[in-house]
Amino acid sequence: MEPACIFCQIAEGGTDTQLVYENRSLVVFRDIRPHAPVHWLVVPRRHIRSVNDLTEADTPLVAEMLNTARMMADRAGIAQSGYKLLFNVEQGGGQVIFHLHLHLLGGWQR
Repeated sequence: MEPACIFCQIAEGGTDTQLVYENRSLVVFRDIRPHAPVHWLVVPRRHIRSVNDLTEADTPLVAEMLNTARMMADRAGIAQSGYKLLFNVEQGGGQVIFHLHLHLLGGWQR
């Protein structure tokens, strides 16, 4: 855990953030600045700064993040209508919080 990292604090229960889902390696919670009716973040409990800091040993964790996002899309009722999964990588790629996280966005009406 990085004490100054807000996502580490959330994952450790150090804030009042309501978790939508959690297991031993991940937490899921709502984005505080949503860009869609459903905008949740899938965040590993272990601090990994960015996609650029992943190693081959992290492959199972990334697969778990994707599978969890798929499961959460189903729970949110957006799996059939469609959704986006997004990693922002580094400042130039839009990353604001430097703790690996996957955005799950959906729920737009057509």
